[in-house]
Amino acid sequence: MSQHRPHRLSDFVADLSDLLDQTGDEAVILREGAALLAHLVAADDWLPEPQSQPDPARYQQYLLHRDPAGRFSVVSFVWGPGQATPVHDHTVWGLVGVLRGAELSQAYERRGEALAAAGEVQRLEAGQVEAVSPTVGDIHRVANAFDDLVSISIHVYGADIGTVKRSTYDADGKPKAFVSGYADVPPPLLFDRASALAYGAAE
Repeated sequence: MSQHRPHRLSDFVADLSDLLDQTGDEAVILREGAALLAHLVAADDWLPEPQSQPDPARYQQYLLHRDPAGRFSVVSFVWGPGQATPVHDHTVWGLVGVLRGAELSQAYERRGEALAAAGEVQRLEAGQVEAVSPTVGDIHRVANAFDDLVSISIHVYGADIGTVKRSTYDADGKPKAFVSGYADVPPPLLFDRASALAYGAAE
């Protein structure tokens, strides 16, 4: 079993904080932030076990880090087999990097009052990153690419995304406001030293 390396997340948070200290240019943040996120999801040895647990009813959104200044948040999305989001937006910039498994992402665009699919469904494999924002395309639907496996992606948003008022959209493009919040973190399946370190219970 590979060694658990939680420092990868703290290193990513520090590097992204430094980037946001240096610039507020969204294009730069998306480009350089995507490179940072790609480096993070290139290794699958750092995500705490509790924040990788699926739920049989729906996908889970676990908070991994909330920037003290509210500039960004990092979450793990855990997809049970066949689970998917509704069509939704974000209202802020975001980056999505696949850590395990694969995701299917379908972008949508406004056509009058309606929404229409924009381009083909994109398949993101482990290690790949995509961006969303009102400037580059903000409305999509995401699904686990597998009907028999769990997939996990790491999402980074330019706000505390669990508190942001956003919208889902029905088949006619009509929006419905929602605030996602975060899933409760389940207890570790095995409270070993790695889990204890993740929870700050051991040095």
